[in-house]
Amino acid sequence: MSRLCSAFVLVLASGWCLCGADVGNFAPCLQFFHRSWPPKGLTGTPICQRYNNQYRFATLYSRARRSPWLSAYVYGTPAGKRPSASWKFEPQLAYPGADGNMIPFPPGPVDQNVVDSQAVQLDYINSTFSRGHLNPSLHHQSREDRSATFTLTNTVPQKAGSNEGPWEVLEQTVNKTLTAYCLGEAYLVTGILPYLSGERWLKNHRVAVPEYMWSAYCCPNYNASLPEELRDTFPTYAAVGRNDPNSTEEIVPVCKTAKKQFRGYDVRRMPLDSLETYLKERFGSVVSVFYEQCSGSD
Repeated sequence: MSRLCSAFVLVLASGWCLCGADVGNFAPCLQFFHRSWPPKGLTGTPICQRYNNQYRFATLYSRARRSPWLSAYVYGTPAGKRPSASWKFEPQLAYPGADGNMIPFPPGPVDQNVVDSQAVQLDYINSTFSRGHLNPSLHHQSREDRSATFTLTNTVPQKAGSNEGPWEVLEQTVNKTLTAYCLGEAYLVTGILPYLSGERWLKNHRVAVPEYMWSAYCCPNYNASLPEELRDTFPTYAAVGRNDPNSTEEIVPVCKTAKKQFRGYDVRRMPLDSLETYLKERFGSVVSVFYEQCSGSD
């Protein structure tokens, strides 16, 4: 605990404020949701992700899984190079009265309360999984917004075949589509589908591994002169990606001609209502990602 307290003393010495709770309530960061309306039908711990005293995005976190259910953010056209990966943690998951700014992991041992409350870097070392962003750095403009995505409360164990293959292609495609045709704010929510049975874990039940990842965007104000192939992708569209090459093909079929390193990590694009059907089947409750399915102007 002394190491974490020392970090908070440094925070205070740097002139940063000890503000209200950023964990447990989305009220301070509703601006990251369309119509200030967080997704309905999923339960978890809300986190208003704060970096350098500014809210950057929102996450619905699972304490039991030590990983997020979803992250929500407003799209920004990226600028400059991808920032270096300085991984961070959420202090208020470990100590509710702590400062709400995410903190970089120390170079040495990590406070045990932090280890107990969330994923740490050691969980991923020597595993067969990468740190998979739900809210990707690629979808933000400022360096600080991009750096804020490098928190383990925004990542899930993701196979490299997905993270460096079809899922990366999806993120780039969404980037190009929204930059070209979205005229106002674009709201994105990216989350996971757990295994129906037989959960997979990193490091002996430390961090839960998702079977699928999903993402959806909502752009109420868009260019009406869309190419024919994009007519059905506005104002909202979604996708589901495989994170296990051995999963069945009911949700996402496998392209047998894909390159070997990417085979079995396919991404299937689909309407929002199709995604919500899969969410309902997997979670056993009605899940609504956007207010009135992104209908109407923002």
